[in-house]
Amino acid sequence: MSRIKRGVTARARHKKVLNMAKGYRGRASTCFRIALEKVEKGLQYAYRDRRNKKREIRALWIQRINAAVRQHGLTYSEFMYGLRKADITLDRKVIAEMAVSEPDSFVSFVNSVKTALGKEVPTVELTGDPAMELSVSLS
Repeated sequence: MSRIKRGVTARARHKKVLNMAKGYRGRASTCFRIALEKVEKGLQYAYRDRRNKKREIRALWIQRINAAVRQHGLTYSEFMYGLRKADITLDRKVIAEMAVSEPDSFVSFVNSVKTALGKEVPTVELTGDPAMELSVSLS
């Protein structure tokens, strides 16, 4: 039976860890033992923060929806309840994007939610003025 030497696999493992530790300060980027600890801890942080990122993005969507809806006299929870009641099935990502980039179509969602909740919806009417002024009344 021939003797097995481990130098090739050990060097490959060390090289892989030291490549992952590039950019770390001090001996954390050059010394294998220290680099191994730092790389493992960094991978733990990356795993944790991939999940935290999803939470933060969802919280951002909710904040954007809440800010946009409050301009129309509703709260976030009332709006979401009204969406379910009006049978509108859009997720928070789409609603938040619409609130930011397409405020006109977002207003139509808010109005349909208000009618589903039984709240007053402002109606826009054109007056007979040549200047085409708008008059808003609550119906």
